[in-house]
Amino acid sequence: MRVLWITNIMMPPLARAKGLPEPAVGGWMYSSLKRIQSEPDITVAVGTVYSGKEFEALDVDGVRYFLLPMGGRSFTKYNSGLEKYWKNVQQNFLPDVVHIHGSEYPHGLAYIKACGACGVVLSIQGIISRCARYYAAGIDFKSIKKCLTFRDIVKNESVFKCQRSFEERGHMEVALIQSLSHIIGRTDWDRDQTWAINPEARYHYCGETLRDSFYRNTWRYSDCEPHSMFVSQASYPIKGVHMLFEAMPYILRHYPDARIYVAGSDPTAAKWYRLTGYGKYLRQQISRLNIADHIHFTGMLSEEAMCERYLKSNVFVCCSSIENSPNSLGEAQLLGMPYVASFVGGVPEITMMNRRSLYRFEEVEMLAAKICEIFAEADNISPTPYDASRYDAGFNTATVLDIYKTITDGK
Repeated sequence: MRVLWITNIMMPPLARAKGLPEPAVGGWMYSSLKRIQSEPDITVAVGTVYSGKEFEALDVDGVRYFLLPMGGRSFTKYNSGLEKYWKNVQQNFLPDVVHIHGSEYPHGLAYIKACGACGVVLSIQGIISRCARYYAAGIDFKSIKKCLTFRDIVKNESVFKCQRSFEERGHMEVALIQSLSHIIGRTDWDRDQTWAINPEARYHYCGETLRDSFYRNTWRYSDCEPHSMFVSQASYPIKGVHMLFEAMPYILRHYPDARIYVAGSDPTAAKWYRLTGYGKYLRQQISRLNIADHIHFTGMLSEEAMCERYLKSNVFVCCSSIENSPNSLGEAQLLGMPYVASFVGGVPEITMMNRRSLYRFEEVEMLAAKICEIFAEADNISPTPYDASRYDAGFNTATVLDIYKTITDGK
């Protein structure tokens, strides 16, 4: 069987071969690719867009990669020029199944317009047309307007504009979903949302295979930094780190040494001409709450460094305004570490065995209380229960291969 993957990122071996930095996101996808690639009678190719100007096809570690040039155009805008390249890929590789990973960007739709939807399946990551509703994540209109920056104006990327961009991209996402006969998802939330868009599509359940490091390590209280929290990113409002900041004074009242570690670059430390409106909002919030000494941005982390940061933290916090099934929370579950998560989207389903760790997104007091409860348990914390089958790499590989077979049998 010949399977073409369409992805939003370069796989790490391709990035290394091109002399480019490895992507900091999507490592779980490469974990899945390695397992699919090792299956007998499966030939895999991967197509993705990049900022270059030339179409490229190259073999790396037994996988044929196709690089489709965007020539400096925005990845979020539909580019009809991709259609001729997708035809080239289709004619060159002759796939039996085309697996689009994620609906957030329009290059998957470009494949459909160029080559049709026969044999195509879409894996849902997030659903951007629905996430747009929650983009501002509780930040009021007045605060957003007050924090407008030079960069926001010049690049036309204010919080308002980014929310509208989600809505515009959502129209293309809806068109993609409506064109398909097969959808892969992993929560009731993504099943119900895709049903609302295309009730005729067949929905296939498949869990997520996560990054290798998280299967090899186990969290222990004795190895962590007591009273420390970890958040996987703070790049935009949906991730909700500003809500955790609001909860911090309540936490500090009981644990004055509490600290928050946030993965990724510090959006509050950018120079004035690079500062985003959200970065400015966080900067003002940190000052107003007087919590600067308790906030630490880690910078970009490799897979191994990210895993180490989890292991050193007392609790993982998923404080998003909307999620499907966040892989960051799944990684915390695999490690067996304590976590607190907002009751949004598909999160309740993947935490159903640990409902006491859930809170309503807007309730910062409840968030603070649940974190303090975990701190109080100290080394009496029991392993956090979760549905291990959701992340079983062997089971997930077998499931996706069965889905591929179902698709080819139905052609």
